[in-house]
Amino acid sequence: MPVVRPGPGCAVWEITLRCNLNCMHCGSAAGKARSDELTTDEALQLCDDLKGIGCQGVAMMGGEPLLRKDWPSIAKQVRDVGMDLSIITNGYKITESKFQRILDVNPELVTVSIDGGHAAVHDKIRGVPGSFKEVVATLRRFVKSGLPTGVITTVHKMNLGELPTIRKLLLGTGVAWQIQMATPYGRLTYDHVLSKEEYYSLALFIAATRKRYSKKELMIAGAHDMGYFSRVLPPLQVYPWQGCQAGISTLGIESNGNILGCLALPPKFVEGNIRERPLKEIWNDDAFSSYTRRVRRTDLGSECASCTYSKICKGGCSAVSHSMAGGLHRDPYCLRLIEEELKKSNS
Repeated sequence: MPVVRPGPGCAVWEITLRCNLNCMHCGSAAGKARSDELTTDEALQLCDDLKGIGCQGVAMMGGEPLLRKDWPSIAKQVRDVGMDLSIITNGYKITESKFQRILDVNPELVTVSIDGGHAAVHDKIRGVPGSFKEVVATLRRFVKSGLPTGVITTVHKMNLGELPTIRKLLLGTGVAWQIQMATPYGRLTYDHVLSKEEYYSLALFIAATRKRYSKKELMIAGAHDMGYFSRVLPPLQVYPWQGCQAGISTLGIESNGNILGCLALPPKFVEGNIRERPLKEIWNDDAFSSYTRRVRRTDLGSECASCTYSKICKGGCSAVSHSMAGGLHRDPYCLRLIEEELKKSNS
């Protein structure tokens, strides 16, 4: 008998690869829709299948999810089968009709992406003039409507210095601000990735902001690639880090039905397609996401294996580890490790 696993807390679902921006850090290199994206019927069935494996919620993203014509039907089905719904949009060209449909599906959270505190920076990163003006207007519209609203900022060398200005923009609006590091997948090249010192300054910024402002003034947190176990800084994430959750509490779905443990990982980590195997079978397969579900000390990089927190951390974020260290369970962007390296260089 195959083991039936608990369902994921959240499935991150790229419902289309189509996008109306051209972001320099896009890990999917989004733009045109895939030729083999799921049909409406397949997408609606997938909602049922996600509920069937015990999935608690869906984060609907793209590309730009609102460019898929049937997105309201998919969103409604997510809600109708009893799962939570969040929508991640670039906030560009949100028509009155789209805005009303977002209100109609009543998501638990709608999130926009802001990558610069100035139009010149945001627009350059996003690849379209005028995108900053539109996303700020969209953000204000969401907040005014009473929708629970979040902002995601993806940080690299071009916008690290923009964070104080973005913070000023968000203060007092009631939004939740998530900060994540850009990794060299898709369009982003290695020369734009933060150095370890820059990454640590980003961590300091998050920690200082949390100390300076109340949650009512500004809720701020680091994403899955921010941490871990600093000797100096408090935890930066919403929940304590328990190791990479790919295939454990998270599930990634590409627009053509490919299934991964996490969408932040590259194509080599695709482990099945719902057109070829039922989602339940893929999820409960003993081999699915074995790199997170069964981590042994011998799987860890040397620094991680000798760490006090190895059993909990399990080598950090898989996406960062794979892209920046060439293997899993050896995330070089570990706050504790960086602190040790800085201490040695200053001694």
